Amino acid sequence: MSDLKEALRAEAFEAGFAKMGVCRPDAVPELAARLSDFVNAGYHGQMGWMAERMHWRGAPDELWPEAKSVVMLAEPYTPEVDPLEALKARDCATISVYAQNRDYHDLVKKRLKRVGRWLLKQVSGEQIKVFVDTAPVMEKPLAQAAGLGWQGKHTNLLARDLGNWFFLGAIFTTVELPSDAPEQERCGSCTACLDICPTDAFPAPFKLDARKCISYLTIEYKGPVDLGLRAKMGNRIYGCDDCLAVCPWNKFAQTARDMRYAPRPELQSPKLAELAVLDDAEFRALFSGSPIKRIGRDRFVRNVLYAIGNSGEPALADVARGLVDDPDAAVADAAQWAVERLT
Repeated sequence: MSDLKEALRAEAFEAGFAKMGVCRPDAVPELAARLSDFVNAGYHGQMGWMAERMHWRGAPDELWPEAKSVVMLAEPYTPEVDPLEALKARDCATISVYAQNRDYHDLVKKRLKRVGRWLLKQVSGEQIKVFVDTAPVMEKPLAQAAGLGWQGKHTNLLARDLGNWFFLGAIFTTVELPSDAPEQERCGSCTACLDICPTDAFPAPFKLDARKCISYLTIEYKGPVDLGLRAKMGNRIYGCDDCLAVCPWNKFAQTARDMRYAPRPELQSPKLAELAVLDDAEFRALFSGSPIKRIGRDRFVRNVLYAIGNSGEPALADVARGLVDDPDAAVADAAQWAVERLT
């Protein structure tokens, strides 16, 4: 099967992936305990799906018992500019690099299916299942077990030859392929990712309290954000790249191969005043094909109003004032907060 694996790797590279590794579904036996500790500490916040599907998420070999191999693949989306620069334009919004164009779920899944179909043509009577961040699969520990990289102190995966700007995809298959050696943690004494976090969301290295993470707050969290965290969100309205941007391993990052990851001009530092007044139809039109669309207009505008409140621009108070009676309670609350901050 070694020849098949190397041919599969070549097909993966041809499809647009930058790295491939293989592990067994049961390669991370400590996964269930680690996940249980995370959930029991309450670090998952409102992400109830993590607790509800904890059994499968903590035991990939039970998600699909027939699977004999997990093929993990990495696809770079490395930005061409430093995303931290966008934080300086206080009257503009900062959107996480990965969300400034097409939804990666769609792009990565298409590549996975292409690679998976190729594999099935080489063998008979075998099966595959592909996953991209939407099923109860813990991609990062499996990717480390497959040798792609390691989970850094910011809990994201990073690699010596990729940095940490890349998406992960998984192909579970009944084909038994040779496993790769797991990667070892190589962060050393560096704490750059921990030190830069605006909300101190890391209770310890390699541990994340999602309840404080700006990515969680802007994307997953429903309702008014805690008053003590709003000012720390700055102008970040969808996600946060700070801990990724400062990783020293990014000097080895590979260029994104798919131009559909390049930022759309209108999503590079868009004006807060323009985003705040989007109605539902305008929001859906602007973010068609974008991962941002899934959070909906209300949560999005709530985030924009927090950014307006943090802008220090009194001229934006009128924009916020126009939303204090918004039908959505969280939006109205954010608007009132912004007005009070700016007047």
